[in-house]
Amino acid sequence: MTKQQISLPAKLINGGIAGIVGVTCVFPIDLVKTRLQNQRQGQQIYKNMMDCLVKTVRSEGYFGMYRGAAVNLTLVTPEKAIKLAANDFFRQHLNKNEKGLTVFKEMLAGCGAGMCQVVITTPMEMLKIQLQDAGRLAAQQIKPASITATSALSATQIARELLRTQGIPGLYKGLWATLMRDVPFSMVYFPLFAHLNQLGQPSRDESAPFYWAFFSGCLAGSTAAVAVNPCDVVKTRLQSLNKGASEESYNGVVNCVSKIMRKEGPSAFLKGAGCRALVIAPLFGIAQVMYFIGIGEFILDLSPFN
Repeated sequence: MTKQQISLPAKLINGGIAGIVGVTCVFPIDLVKTRLQNQRQGQQIYKNMMDCLVKTVRSEGYFGMYRGAAVNLTLVTPEKAIKLAANDFFRQHLNKNEKGLTVFKEMLAGCGAGMCQVVITTPMEMLKIQLQDAGRLAAQQIKPASITATSALSATQIARELLRTQGIPGLYKGLWATLMRDVPFSMVYFPLFAHLNQLGQPSRDESAPFYWAFFSGCLAGSTAAVAVNPCDVVKTRLQSLNKGASEESYNGVVNCVSKIMRKEGPSAFLKGAGCRALVIAPLFGIAQVMYFIGIGEFILDLSPFN
């Protein structure tokens, strides 16, 4: 069987559409995850995921659950496109002899994909978290004037202010924490997905059905999400510029880990793990279905829908 060459433009389209559909479906849970992770000991406004969702709707309305969604929807297309297409690219180049990839090479391809995506992921997460966390700070009634001003700002205005005061490094605050999260995530997710999806293939030359791709994406995504949740907590704390008066400031990854461990204990690194799994599972399940259906190939007239 001749190895089919990947079409990079088609994969970019697939990744982009998958990201938009997935984010639209799960963004409210992602907002809850951010707010739960930013809660400090003794300042718990939200008891759990449902409590956070109910309080958000009551105080901010239905669209309050989509605070920060615009920046995600804008940047998730290149972010997901780069992640999925880069993994395909590295897998293909690591499998030049067509004998199949070892687990190590699969992890290496995932590592490459994770490193590529942070170019977009870091500023996207930075801006999203500023908007998502404004409601939690307002609920604490700490620094009301500052928080009201932050809530009124758009992602574009926040980005301009960061560029004006801190330059490009301002948009990449938390870069190392993002790398610590996204590289291991991709190293776990992509090999695990590939092996789970392979179990659903009727034969070596046939693709697994779409529902199996969805199941594999959900299981692999939730597993990888929980595995790297401690890194996600650190990233979220570092990227939350607007803090309450009594909230801790952190000077880098090591300082953040040290202070969380000392003041909140190991359990703090699991904050939002359930929400993150609920976000990532359908997000990557939907992504893999859209990706393997081949909408990009259909749009570019390279092949029909699978």
